[in-house]
Amino acid sequence: MTAAKKQDQTKESKAEFCYELLRSRILEGTYVPGYRLVINQLAQETGVSTIPLREALRRLQSDGLVEVVRNVGARVAVFDAEQVEHTLQILARLEGYATAISAPFMKAGEIGRSRKINDRMVEALEEFDPTAFTALNREFHFSIYEHCPDAHLKALLEAEWTRLDHMRRSTFTYVPGRARRSVVEHERILELIAKGAESAEIERVACAHKNATADALHSAVPHK
Repeated sequence: MTAAKKQDQTKESKAEFCYELLRSRILEGTYVPGYRLVINQLAQETGVSTIPLREALRRLQSDGLVEVVRNVGARVAVFDAEQVEHTLQILARLEGYATAISAPFMKAGEIGRSRKINDRMVEALEEFDPTAFTALNREFHFSIYEHCPDAHLKALLEAEWTRLDHMRRSTFTYVPGRARRSVVEHERILELIAKGAESAEIERVACAHKNATADALHSAVPHK
């Protein structure tokens, strides 16, 4: 291996170290929304040069965890609770209906697959990573929506989930207690689907599930 290649690998490992360190501090709340990430200060603190730190900040910006503001510099992305709440409320209506009309197309095998995803969410509660949990949450809901016979509704759901992902890191970062209740509600939805409950009942429970997240967020995060 050439010296240049070894040097490149060292840079990559330092950038990865910086990325994981800053990411964990943001997700754990050590660096709160709006916290300024000053390169020179971080370099002194970590003992790493500014180059891998800049690379780490670029990755975090791409993840939506960091934003660069004119005359301010890099900072932890500011959480817009009101916009997220509105999107969650819209999703509650869409998801309630989509879950209800998907239910008749879900046989035992499909319900079992969704249940396994929810089981993985339960396991993920032990060493809680809000971002990973959110990814599983999306996987769970879309394992139901994929059976939706309305292509336009599925497109709307995809658009709203994408919009939500751009506005937040993870709702569960701000309301971690909501995660435990969420998996219980998931199981309730699957139970209703499995027993062939009335469409209106499935829609009501699925809609209430998403609205409960919006309500928890409203109570936990200060508003302007």
